[in-house]
Amino acid sequence: MALKHKIFGSLYKAIFKPIAFQFDAEFVHNSICAVGEKLEFAAPLVAATFSYQNPVLAKTVLGIKFTNPIGVAAGFDNNGHNAKIMKYVGFGFNSVGTVTAKPSPGNPAPRLGRLPKSKSLWVNKGFRSDGAQVIAKRLDSKHLMNHTVGVSVGSSNLPDVNTIPKAIDDYLYTFDLFKKRNYVKYFELNISCPNTAMTESFSDKKNFATLVREVMLLNIKQPIFVKMPNEIPFEDSDELVRVSLKNGIQGFIFSNLVKDRKNPAFVAGEIAKFADKKGNFSGKPTAKNANSLVSYTRNKFGKEVALIGCGGVFGIEDARLKFSAGADLIQLITGMIFEGPQLVGQITSGLAQRNTL
Repeated sequence: MALKHKIFGSLYKAIFKPIAFQFDAEFVHNSICAVGEKLEFAAPLVAATFSYQNPVLAKTVLGIKFTNPIGVAAGFDNNGHNAKIMKYVGFGFNSVGTVTAKPSPGNPAPRLGRLPKSKSLWVNKGFRSDGAQVIAKRLDSKHLMNHTVGVSVGSSNLPDVNTIPKAIDDYLYTFDLFKKRNYVKYFELNISCPNTAMTESFSDKKNFATLVREVMLLNIKQPIFVKMPNEIPFEDSDELVRVSLKNGIQGFIFSNLVKDRKNPAFVAGEIAKFADKKGNFSGKPTAKNANSLVSYTRNKFGKEVALIGCGGVFGIEDARLKFSAGADLIQLITGMIFEGPQLVGQITSGLAQRNTL
């Protein structure tokens, strides 16, 4: 681990984190994103502070070249404000979104909360989004051709997008808007957001098959990764993977948030505070299922699939477990919030030194 990462991590935990965690989680998140966007002018300084570069970290997955295999998951940069700066923080790729066709305020506040002892975040954003047109214009202005940026696509969380056909049209609009933008290197098809008003689910095999067929008719050149549910039986996951492969989609992200409040990773006193709140949870409570699904899917489908492990990465050992399970790439958010932005540099330097890729 580089000395700069140790120093910044110590300062983050000793000074910034205790102060920041006294304020509303969404307010702090939005403030950090605003600062991050303004730091684009100081990209070399940001890179010198956080980033770790080593050619041994480079990977090619589904034809995409990644400078390193650690990325920012969808949900951190919902509206694309930080699409450019994340490379300089040290990430090998970053997902914008989830982007919806129409602007949506998301669910009523509060939408974020912290469970420090459980190493988790309570999330109830509900696809809060500026809308595809606004986000596309914002990304167009950032000159991202030398960045590995993806767009996570979902359906608008609005009262008039309340049926499967309407939701599919919503997905298609966003995919079609972004598919010709060459700076978009990949897409995520988010079928597993648990915080929207839709009563039907795209985790249902029939609905999913209809959605996938319609998306593939757009002749999208970029690879697509399906953002999979966390609390899904292996056999149901198999069905969605088979439908995807049949239609030419090879990428999968395991996985999204958890909602089971009896998950043993929760500290009882913390989770009890959220008993009457809608929403779901990130971080450590997602890790066991996510790793099991990665391992199972890799063993079942072998090299037919490209897998991103997502959930519960707080350090090098967590990353190592995901790669050992069969992940090609890793995404994180919660770990960075609890450990500090130097975390990605700590992980990538550790991976390079141990040569565990």
